[in-house]
Amino acid sequence: MTGATPYLEDVPVAGAVHAVFVRSGVSHARITSIDAAEARAMPDVVGVFTTEDLAGLRMPAVENMPDGLRRPLLAAGVVRFVGEPVAVVIATTRRQALDAAEVVAVEYDPLPVVVDPVAAMAPGAPLLFPDEGSNVALVLRCSTHDDVLEGAHVVARGTFLNQRVAPVPLEVNGAIAVPEGDRLTLWLSCQATHYSRTSIARAIGFDEDRLRVRTAAVGGGFGAKIPAYAEQAVVAALALRLARPVRYTESRSENILAMTHGRDQLQDIEIGATREGRIVGLRARVVADLGAYADEGATLPESTAMMAVGPYDIRRVDLEIRAVLTNKTPLGAYRGAGRPEATALLERAIDLLAVELGIDPAEVRRRNFIREFPHETVAGARYDVGDYERTLQEALRRCDYAALRAEQAERRRRGDRVLLGIGIASYVEVTGWGSEYARVAVDTEGRVVLVTGASPQGQGHETAFAQLVADRLAVPFEAVGVRHSDTDVVPRSEGTMGSRTLQVAGSAVLGAADALVERARSVAARLLEAAPEDVVLSDDGRFEVAGVPGSGPTWAEIARVEPLDAEHDFETPDSTYPFGTHVAVVEVDAETGEARLLRHVAVDDCGTVLNPMLVEGQVHGGIGQGAAQALFEGVTYDEFGTPMTGNLSTYAFPSAAELPSFETASTETPTPMNPLGAKGIGEAGTIGSIPAVQNAVVDALAHLGVRHLNMPAAPERVWRAIADARSATGAGGDDGTPRAEGPDRGDRDADERGLLDRRELAPPIREMARGPASDGSGGERGHGGGAPPLR
Repeated sequence: MTGATPYLEDVPVAGAVHAVFVRSGVSHARITSIDAAEARAMPDVVGVFTTEDLAGLRMPAVENMPDGLRRPLLAAGVVRFVGEPVAVVIATTRRQALDAAEVVAVEYDPLPVVVDPVAAMAPGAPLLFPDEGSNVALVLRCSTHDDVLEGAHVVARGTFLNQRVAPVPLEVNGAIAVPEGDRLTLWLSCQATHYSRTSIARAIGFDEDRLRVRTAAVGGGFGAKIPAYAEQAVVAALALRLARPVRYTESRSENILAMTHGRDQLQDIEIGATREGRIVGLRARVVADLGAYADEGATLPESTAMMAVGPYDIRRVDLEIRAVLTNKTPLGAYRGAGRPEATALLERAIDLLAVELGIDPAEVRRRNFIREFPHETVAGARYDVGDYERTLQEALRRCDYAALRAEQAERRRRGDRVLLGIGIASYVEVTGWGSEYARVAVDTEGRVVLVTGASPQGQGHETAFAQLVADRLAVPFEAVGVRHSDTDVVPRSEGTMGSRTLQVAGSAVLGAADALVERARSVAARLLEAAPEDVVLSDDGRFEVAGVPGSGPTWAEIARVEPLDAEHDFETPDSTYPFGTHVAVVEVDAETGEARLLRHVAVDDCGTVLNPMLVEGQVHGGIGQGAAQALFEGVTYDEFGTPMTGNLSTYAFPSAAELPSFETASTETPTPMNPLGAKGIGEAGTIGSIPAVQNAVVDALAHLGVRHLNMPAAPERVWRAIADARSATGAGGDDGTPRAEGPDRGDRDADERGLLDRRELAPPIREMARGPASDGSGGERGHGGGAPPLR
């Protein structure tokens, strides 16, 4: 806020040249020629480079994806989405590089475009990768019974769109590559320095040990800065080729076109229950639109499948997810990374079921909660601990649920223009996997240095970790310095993602601090001529013989006798499963269709809360992004694959003025999976808020006969739903089921439910299965409770 924090753009590098990318303006075409002669002749232009100059280098293949789907660093013969880099201009100033990029002439031979992922699955559809024979990159299945709805008295059906969104971090992507002898230092705005180092080293054929990756401050990531980007690898390769520093920062418009998008699932679901409201089983068919390349997005269906039953005791599941290639920006992780999609699918279905049963939606949830832990789901998740009803009851109490329902009924009785809607969402998600490194050292002046593998992007890691170390070492908080995000300083790390930081990295910090205390205790015992077990650490940071206050040395005095440092690697034995309930209250203007979030109550359980302010901040940010998806945001394309939302003048992005103050609370159910008892919180706000707000908007219109409304609940969409309901005896299909809406314009008809069962489909490139009986071909249990959410 003061301008004192250095971000990537602020890193000074003497003599650096600037890179600007020439990007495709068409979504699918062969490149017939690139004429860069005029650009090369311009003043201060160092060079213009294409894929031939980079020897056709490609990014590494994503796990479970074939080598043929690897993305080239610069388009190699074919462009597959608007915004794909075709060439790069290097000049001594950014302005000159921009001017030169404008005159690079690229000729294209258009190819058939496929934007609709359902159409992309049909035999004979235009193929993005003809050699692979299909646009269906992956099919993932989880099935427990032939007929999961057998014995159901009531069945609710619906088709939902979880629309494509842009992450829009405060800081855009970029890179600075600095050759240093036989080494290369690469500054990135990223979430995982070691992961980026491995990816880029492999992409450019460089020795990983000679590549140093660093970050300055990172202005937001939200999952989209987990992967290394082709542009970053290009900058690294050209710095080596030119033997001089190269820097690149994308524009905001480039960011919306080139940074991975999130969500984008079309979900077809049937859920059955007894008359008493006990869920019998669910059946879902999901189409996940990966965009043009099977990048990080290809890992997300695993998370959606894993969390498909949520907090409910559902024993019968028939789930199929098809991940499909289309001519759009590639998909990637976005705050929640597959888990919000699963929760939204399930929580909308629960509300539909409540309508069919004539039972209050809160009561349907309560009757189906899992109550005994640990609990292994049919999708292979192993829930550690939980008390789902407690968060539901607390959320209902805080919002005065009964009074809200009474007010809603009164408004409807009066025929008010402004309608009231109440939406509930109960969720459970998966967080924490793998291992993390930490080192703690004390110098001869008593200063403490913590080295951690966690790479923050504004979450407050330094504060939380310094608190842990200061508490454990009994030193002032101000005495603790924190270093991170530098592969030359941190020997190993898995990065910041999957809401894993406090529980995994924090446990490593705790272990290193405790090991350091024990080492110092043994040195102090020698100095005091006492047994180590008789030496205690006092509250003022002095090692004393028990019962003899003020008798021993300080940290600084011990460090002058013997160097003090300790390191620790913590590996979690299994994932953790945070949970909670959100209640959203909206008002909908029946004449204009405007939906306004009036209140949002969130009760989340992330286990032990170390710093309540940081937890609250994470929940606030998550709700803001989730509510924005439900009400405002959405990336759209026309039939030619041209983005209709390519900048912040067309992409609806809320300010604080469009959102209320959030009402947050925590319950604490510590997990046994780590010594802190902590579970993740970074993505919980998004996971709970998306369906809560969507359910609230639909609930406001329910008395008119509206059963479903796809996101975002923009005024025109809401107004049309109200108008349709008023012009008919009931909204939706003839059987009263929800109106289904399409991927981009919201105009699919309800008779297209069962979209995967009623069509001939092309065979997939890759098939996987998950569940308790998985054999490792997919849904393996590595890292605890299934494959890690984001890798």
